[in-house]
Amino acid sequence: MKCPACGASALQGHAFCEQCGIRLEEALPACTACGGDFEEGYCAQCGRRAPAASDHVELVLDSGMAGASDRGLRHSHNQDAMALGEAEGLQLAVVCDGVTQSPRPESASTLAAQTGVTILAEELKAGSTQESATRAACARAALAVASLATSLDDAPACTYVSAVAGPDLVTVGWVGDSRAYWLPDDGPAVLLTDDDVASAGVLTAWLGADARDTGCRALGFVPDSPGLLMVCTDGLWGYLDEPVTFRAAVPLEGARALVDRALASGGRDNVTVVLIPVRRA
Repeated sequence: MKCPACGASALQGHAFCEQCGIRLEEALPACTACGGDFEEGYCAQCGRRAPAASDHVELVLDSGMAGASDRGLRHSHNQDAMALGEAEGLQLAVVCDGVTQSPRPESASTLAAQTGVTILAEELKAGSTQESATRAACARAALAVASLATSLDDAPACTYVSAVAGPDLVTVGWVGDSRAYWLPDDGPAVLLTDDDVASAGVLTAWLGADARDTGCRALGFVPDSPGLLMVCTDGLWGYLDEPVTFRAAVPLEGARALVDRALASGGRDNVTVVLIPVRRA
C-alpha cells in the first residue's frame, strides 16, 4: 500500500507512514484550494501539496514545558524542528530553523534538534555542567548536519538554539538567528542571545558542511524570579513586540497563542516556539 499523503510505500498493518507520519487509516481531507482529492502527495485536480504531519506540530511534557511549530502561510512545508527532553531534574529543548537556500533544510533542522536534545541528556547524566553539555550537544549536532552533505554544493543547513533550565540556573546555546528570551512573571523580558547575522536575513553562522564557523555560543543565566524561558525561530520573533510583552499561565496555550500571533501578523515564515516554566527552588 501507499501513503495517501506523500506516496511513500507503507507496510500493511502499519498505523502511521514512516515518511510523513500521517495516520494511514484516516482519509485526507479534500484540497482546501479546489476541493479535489489527494493522490501520491498532491491534489489530482490543482497540484497543491497534501498536508504533512510536520505542517503543524505540538509537544508537551509532564513538567509543563511545551512547544508549537507551524509551516506558516507562505511556505509549502515546515523547515523548522523542535525537540524536548528532561534529564537530572532539568528541562531541555532545542529549536532549529532550516536554511531555505540550502538543500533539504528540514532534514538538517530535524536531525540537529533530535541530536542536540539526546546529547544534552547524555552529557548531563554523565555529570557535565550545563555549559559543557550545551557546547558538546551543539558540536555533535553540527557534525550530524554536516554528515548529510554529499558535497559543499549539496549541504543541508540550519540554525540552532538550545536551553537547559533548572530552578537555579538556565543555560542557552546558539548558532545563527534563532533566539532565547527570559520572560519573568513580573518584569521586562530579556533577550539572552545575539543574532549571528551580517544584516537582516544574512547569516554569518549556521550548522552545515559549508559553515565557516559552527562554534556554539553559550550563556548562563540565574533567574531571580519565576518565569518562562522561550526559545524560538525568526518566524516568531520577527513579529514580537520589543521588548516582548507576553505572559502565559499554561505553556502549551501560550505557545499556541504565539504561533497564532505570528500567523495573524502575516505568517510569512515557518514559526516555532517552546516555552519552559522556571520556578525558583
